[in-house]
Parts: sequence; C-alpha cells; structure tokens
Amino acid sequence: MAEAVSTDAASGAAAKESKGKHKAPKIELSGAQKAAAVIVALGAEKASLLYKYMEPDDVEQITLEVARLGYLDSEVTEDVLTEFYQMCMTNKAVTEGGLEYARTVLEKAYGEQAAEDLLNKVTKSLKNREFAFMNKADVKSLYSALQNERPQTIALVLSYVDADKAAGVIAQLEEHKQIQVVEGIAKIESVSPTAIKIVEAEMSKKFSSIVTSTNVKVGGIDYVADVMNNLDRTSEKNIFDGLSEHDQDLADEIRKRMFVFEDIITMDDRSVQRFVRDCDPRDLVLSLKASNSEVANKLFSNMSTRMAQSIRDDLEITTNVRMRDVEEAQQRIVGIIRGLEEKGEIIILKGGKDDIIA
Repeated sequence: MAEAVSTDAASGAAAKESKGKHKAPKIELSGAQKAAAVIVALGAEKASLLYKYMEPDDVEQITLEVARLGYLDSEVTEDVLTEFYQMCMTNKAVTEGGLEYARTVLEKAYGEQAAEDLLNKVTKSLKNREFAFMNKADVKSLYSALQNERPQTIALVLSYVDADKAAGVIAQLEEHKQIQVVEGIAKIESVSPTAIKIVEAEMSKKFSSIVTSTNVKVGGIDYVADVMNNLDRTSEKNIFDGLSEHDQDLADEIRKRMFVFEDIITMDDRSVQRFVRDCDPRDLVLSLKASNSEVANKLFSNMSTRMAQSIRDDLEITTNVRMRDVEEAQQRIVGIIRGLEEKGEIIILKGGKDDIIA
C-alpha cells in the first residue's frame, strides 16, 4: 500500500513537472491593457460606474483596448486585479495619511521593495493628474492663460507640462520674465498641496484638485535642462546671459546638464571630427574608460586610423583610473563641444528642433 502511494505521488510530481516545463511564458501587459483587463473583470455594470469618473478621451482609449484585448487566462487576470487592488490601497494611504504613513503600512503588508515600487507608481500618477488640463492645451492656449501671471506661478504650472510646451511658452515671454521663470523652475523641488490647489483653482475652475498630504517633486535643474534643449538659440542665450549675472553657479549647472558626454552619438560626423581635433588625447582615453560602445564607435569612426589605434593602445595600458578623473575628462570634452557650438563651428541637435540644410 505504501509503495502504491509512493508510486502515485511520484507519478503526480512527474506529471506536474512535465506540465510546468510546457507552461506558456507569462504575458507582459501594458498599462492600458491592464486597465482594460480590470474593466473586463469588473463586468459591464460596475465598469459603467467607473466610466462616469473618467474623461471622454480616457473612456475612448480604454474601450479600444478592451476591444483589442482578446482572451486572458485566469492567472494573468488575477495578477492584474491584485496589482489594481494594491494600487488602490496605496493611493488611499497616500492621500489620507501622507507618504510616510503609506510607506509604513505598505512595508508591513508587502515588504520594503514592493512598498517602494507602489509608492513610486502612485506619486507619479498623482503628479500626472495635477494640472492635467494644461497638458491637453496647445502652446498658444497655454501662453494666453499664463502670460499675465507672476513668474512664480508660471514656473509652477510649466513644471507640470511637457518640456516642449514649456519651451514654447517661455520663448514667447518678455526677456526679463523668461529668466525669472527658468530660475523659478530650476529651484522648485517640492510644492505644498495647498499651493497647488490655489494655483489650480486660479487656472481652471473645471479642474478637480488632487488632495494629497505629501509634497511631489516637480521642476528642478534636470527639467530646466530639458526645457532649454527645446528653446530656440536666441531665447537660450538671453536666459543664460541674464541668469549668469546674478546666479552663475545655477547657470553653469543647467548648461552642464544640457549636453552630456553620451550625447556625442547624436552629433553628425563632421562635428565630431571637428571637436576631436581640439581634444587632448589623454582626455579621450580617460573619457572612454567609462563610456558605452556606441560613444566609442562614434569617436573611433571619426578619427584617423593612426589616432584611433593610438587611443586603443593607451586604453589597454591605462588601468586603476579614478571615476572622478574620467568625469572631469568627459566634462572638458563637453566644454570644448559647447564652445565650438557657440562659435557656430559645429552643430548640436537640440530636441529635434533644429533644421539641418546640407
């Protein structure tokens, strides 16, 4: 009897293992597909209740995804619903108790890493919802709404819209206000929910304020660099000239982040050949110690055969290099590139906004 049970158990385990080997790979769904899966799982009656709180564009998009969804097995559906439930609980914890309260609750429920992932998703979602009505407006409408506002208000609102739209608005402002707005965006780190609610009420009566008791990171120097990359050259120069007069450190920091060493791969070959001529070979060697293959290939393909071989030989014998030395070498090369670009000797493509004539 014992032998029979043992044999049956072994057979069952083997069958289970065999089944596991032929198990289909797990389906990776996009955010829109997950939303569609939730709608399907809720059923028509409950889904219709959700639709009442959604924008018409969102209803249209999610309905399209529902139509495309097709068949989902029970395991995938369960995973999506579990994630949806966790996001709902996280959102509730953040909006009612604040970020730290939510973190404590979630860590106890799901563990430290899962809690961090959920909080990142929710805070990003909250930020995206604030001033959402502004993102749907075009540049002309944004400018009309903002042109007579204080620089601080303009800076706050533009911190929430797409970088190319922010650049379009800034380009139309008076020169002195351009500088104030860019400086304001760069120095924004977090904004109180109360301040956001007041500004939202001023900008649009139709917008329903997001209530949250935690500050959300907006603006900042990286965002300003992205905005500046989308500005025309005249506006960029005016802003940097004015900003440099009373905050040189901030101007330098923004300028540094506008073009990084890895952006060399976006440059045309003639421009790369030009700046390479002005670089110290030692800086090229150091800079390549921590660069990716794309950057290395871009540089080597625009050097003479002799120079490229010399750099490769030096790379092999250069060891135990400090990261600080590598970064300083890369920054010196970036400085050369920026200098040549200001003189008009090379071209740096900025956010796809430059027209190149051969």
